[in-house]
Amino acid sequence: MTNVSTDVAKSILTAAEKKATEIEVPMCIAVFDEGANMVAFRRMNDALLASIDIAQNKAYSAVSLKMPTHELADAGQPNESLFGIHSTNDDRIVIFGGGYPLRVNGNVVGAVGVSGGAVEEDRTVAEAGVEAFES
Repeated sequence: MTNVSTDVAKSILTAAEKKATEIEVPMCIAVFDEGANMVAFRRMNDALLASIDIAQNKAYSAVSLKMPTHELADAGQPNESLFGIHSTNDDRIVIFGGGYPLRVNGNVVGAVGVSGGAVEEDRTVAEAGVEAFES
């Protein structure tokens, strides 16, 4: 596989939504391909409206920087090497958790971004999507 198909994206959405339902937090879930194009998106009932853009931007950040968004948190702080990165790319870079790249044989082929809860909840739901992708 060199990219994330619609069917694969649906399986990621399903797994992430299942986890969000289990933890009782409505989420927005975005799946992007390797070119940072949205392949699929789901907004659960009652998910925060602000989370629509945040989930998409987390997926964008994870695929474009080829790393989980939570790994940017420390480096993006004042006096650190990536301070100000959140204001690049038309303000689309997110430096808190909930965005993960999707990898095949070490190569980034897409990303999932989740928003709607606390950062740890977003990460838990996104990780469920990544696990579905990897299985």
